[in-house]
Amino acid sequence: MEPSSTPSTPADAGPGVDWPRINSLVVGQAAVQAGSFALLIAMSWTAIQLGGHGAVTFVILASTLPRALMLLFGGALTDALGPRVLLLRATSTRVAVLAAGALVTATTDALWPLIAIAVVEGSLLGLTGPASGVLLTRLAPDEHLGRANSLFSMVLRLAPIAGTPLGAWLVTVGGLPAVMVLAAVGCAVWLGCAAHVTHRMARPERRASGPSVLRRSGDGFRLLAAHPRLLWMFVACFCLDLAFAWPAEVALPLQASGKGWGVGAVALVLAAFSVGALASAAIGAALAHRIPVFLKLVVTGTGLAAGMAAMALMPSPGTLAGVACAVGVFSGLNGPALVTAYQQAVPEGRMGAAMSILSLATIGAAPLSLALFSAVSLYLGVTGTWLLCAAIAFLSPLAAAMALRTPAGKTAEPRAEARPVPDTTTTPV
Repeated sequence: MEPSSTPSTPADAGPGVDWPRINSLVVGQAAVQAGSFALLIAMSWTAIQLGGHGAVTFVILASTLPRALMLLFGGALTDALGPRVLLLRATSTRVAVLAAGALVTATTDALWPLIAIAVVEGSLLGLTGPASGVLLTRLAPDEHLGRANSLFSMVLRLAPIAGTPLGAWLVTVGGLPAVMVLAAVGCAVWLGCAAHVTHRMARPERRASGPSVLRRSGDGFRLLAAHPRLLWMFVACFCLDLAFAWPAEVALPLQASGKGWGVGAVALVLAAFSVGALASAAIGAALAHRIPVFLKLVVTGTGLAAGMAAMALMPSPGTLAGVACAVGVFSGLNGPALVTAYQQAVPEGRMGAAMSILSLATIGAAPLSLALFSAVSLYLGVTGTWLLCAAIAFLSPLAAAMALRTPAGKTAEPRAEARPVPDTTTTPV
C-alpha cells in the first residue's frame, strides 16, 4: 500500500520490519531475475538462429504456457505446504535442470533441448510465483509494506539492465551453455537467500477436510466476479500485459534481426526501457503519495500506449532505445500504481487468491499474446501488429478510469492466516 504521509528513512521504520531478511529476499531475487533475463534473450536469439520466427514463438510458448497453468495451483500449494518447502524444492530442481541444460546444449545444436528446458523452467516458475509473492507480507507489517515493496521493485528493475546485456554478450562469445551456467548460478544464489528468508516460516498445519487444491485454484476468479472494481483493475493490468508481451519478446528480436541491427540492439532497447522504469520507480517511491491517482493510472497509461505505437515506427536502434526509455518512465509509475490500486480493492483476508489471479494475468497474458499476435503478424506484418498491440494498450487506462468510477465495495472477511510479526528492527543495507 502507498504511504499516506511523507516517507521516512529506513532507519526510523519502527518495530516489526525484518530488514535483514528483506535484504536477503531482494539480493536473491535480483540474482535469479538477472539470470532469467540473460537466459530469455539467449534462448530467443538462439531459437531465431535455429528456426526463425516459428522457432522463437514455439520456445517462448513452451515456457509461458506451462507457467500460466501451474500458477493456478501455485497459490493453493503455497497455502498447503508453506512458501519454504515449495521454494527450496523447486529452486533446487531449477539449478539441476539448468546445469543439465548447459551440458546438453554444449553437445547439440538442435531445438528440442531449448523447448524441454523452457517447459520445465516455466512449470517451476509458475509453481513458485505465489510463494515468492507472499514473502514480503510475512516480513513487514501493513504500515511498512509499501516501503518494503518499493525497495523490492527498485532493485528488481536493475535485473534486466544487468542481465539482458550480459546475456546478449555471453551468447555471442560463449553460446547458450555459458548463459545457462550463469542462470544456474543465479538460482543457486536465490536458493541460499530463500533458505535464510524462510527460516522461521513454519509449514501450515494440515487440514482434516476442506476444498481440494483443484477447487481452491478457482477462488481468484470467484473473487473478481463478486467485486466490480477489482475486476476493472484486473482488466487494466491484463490489457497492458497482453499488449506488451509480443512486441517485447517476438517483434523486437525479429525487427533487430530483419534490419541487421544485431542482438546488441535488443539488449540496448530493453535496458533503456528498464533504466526509464527504474528512474520513475525511484521518483514514485519518494513522491507517490503526492501524485494524483488519476495521473498515475490514466495519464501515464495513455502515454505508455502512445509510446508503444511510436516504438514500432522508429528507424534506428538509438531512436528506438530513446522512446523505449520514455515508455519505461511511464511504466515505472503506472505499473506499481495499478498493483497498489488492485490491492486496495481486495477484500480483507483474500489477498492470496487475488494476487494469484493477478499473477496469472501477468504470466497468462504472454502465451495468449504470442499465439494471437504471431498469427495476426502473418497478415499485418511485424510493424502493423505492433501498432495493433499499442491500440490494445489504450484499453488499460480506460479500464482504470472505469475502476475509479466504481465503488470499492470492499468487505471485511476473516484473515485466512495470521502473519507473524518479526522481532528485528535492523535497518536495510
